[in-house]
Amino acid sequence: MEWLFALVAGVLAAGGGWLMLARHLLSLVFGVVLVSSAANLVVFAGGRLTDGAAPLVAEGLQAPTAEIANPLPQALVLTAIVIGFGLTAFALALLLAANRRLGTVDPEEMRVAEPKATEAGE
Repeated sequence: MEWLFALVAGVLAAGGGWLMLARHLLSLVFGVVLVSSAANLVVFAGGRLTDGAAPLVAEGLQAPTAEIANPLPQALVLTAIVIGFGLTAFALALLLAANRRLGTVDPEEMRVAEPKATEAGE
């Protein structure tokens, strides 16, 4: 089962890298989302995929008696999902504001501070 997670994470990372190389800012945002999803899968699969029980200790015991699932990767992935959602929302809001102000989402046309070739005397 780990090989399936590794394959999916590789496909997501490759797709995200390809999208981040595109000349469109919306593709860049989607590429970042895919790469973060790939990283989440790697962390989740790194915590061992078991059919163990919930990580609970019965009352009166010092340790669980049966094989349990590792809760740390699950907590880390859950936190990363929340942070990724916030990052995506902020990036989309920034993209929308740039589109309203500049009228484009093409990075080559967003050179506000740089003079154009005709204005620079070239």
